[in-house]
Amino acid sequence: MSVCLLILCLASLQRGGGARPEAPGCSDPEALRVAEEALEQVNRDRTSGYVLSLNRLYDLARGADQVNDGSLYKLTIDVLETKCHVTSRKPWKQCQVRDISEVPVYGECEVSAHAHAHAQVKLQSYSCVLREVPDLAIVRECPDCPTADSLGDPIVMETAKLSLQRFNEESRLANHFALENITKASYQWVVGPSYFVEFTIVETVCSRTTDASELSGCAPMDCQFAHRGLCRGSHMSADEEFDFKPLAGKRMMNRKAVDVTCEIFEPQDAAEEEVRAKASGDSRHAGHQHHNHTHLHPHEHSAAPGPVAAAAKPLGTVVDKPASPRSAPAAGSCPGPRRHNLGLSDIKL
Repeated sequence: MSVCLLILCLASLQRGGGARPEAPGCSDPEALRVAEEALEQVNRDRTSGYVLSLNRLYDLARGADQVNDGSLYKLTIDVLETKCHVTSRKPWKQCQVRDISEVPVYGECEVSAHAHAHAQVKLQSYSCVLREVPDLAIVRECPDCPTADSLGDPIVMETAKLSLQRFNEESRLANHFALENITKASYQWVVGPSYFVEFTIVETVCSRTTDASELSGCAPMDCQFAHRGLCRGSHMSADEEFDFKPLAGKRMMNRKAVDVTCEIFEPQDAAEEEVRAKASGDSRHAGHQHHNHTHLHPHEHSAAPGPVAAAAKPLGTVVDKPASPRSAPAAGSCPGPRRHNLGLSDIKL
């Protein structure tokens, strides 16, 4: 009897010794580390839109890389939009996720990343699909919250223009700024219709003391040293404060009750050039000051311009698209836990 038990034990050990280790799941610390670092590189690769935050790891596959030392990860990452614009170059862990009152956006990213044996993660490719949380889902949870408005609405454009005008009038920066893109818009009824807009701005060649009659000819700075920024503007107006002249079927608002805040981003190329100039003792670019935003730009010199480096081709795409059915995760222990649900019960972020 004891001999039979010994044989069974040896057979069991032999089978166990030859078994492959279980594939990592969505709660695996190494898989999460790769997902977090890969998403950081996705955000750095993008040139428009807002920084994306990791909500959960939905699925993954890992295969042995036969070319380089390490593993190739295929990840599906559920993401949420933050309040940081990609131009800020802020890490996503330092950015606040939009709440239910700020037209939240969610989606998923298919990411391919190589994790080297010495812990370095290198993004190979990505494809992200994003969408706004439907208005109905927001109103059910928060009836008084703003809901999304069309970026092309004439009143939205007017709100952005009025907000930027106020910023330029009150700014102490050296140059006038122009509207670049409207990135988000929402509407809310308070004591009257209220409009909220977010938009990016770019520094122009005109000083802030330029006469108002000449501002229409202020071209954006066409160089890597131009400052850019993200502004949040609003126009809150009582019904009687509207001009009743029709504009595309809507009433045109006046210039009262306009508010704006803008965050100006230092050009990354300018900061790097300043460091190089100081290190080499070259004073040609030392005129760039971070506090008063004055510049000494390369195009102000008489020397012929050098060749322009071609922009690096993006590693992936980010598109706005409605939600579609998704397949169940293939990996064990997937999906991982959500970090946010924004208090929404009708929709799974």
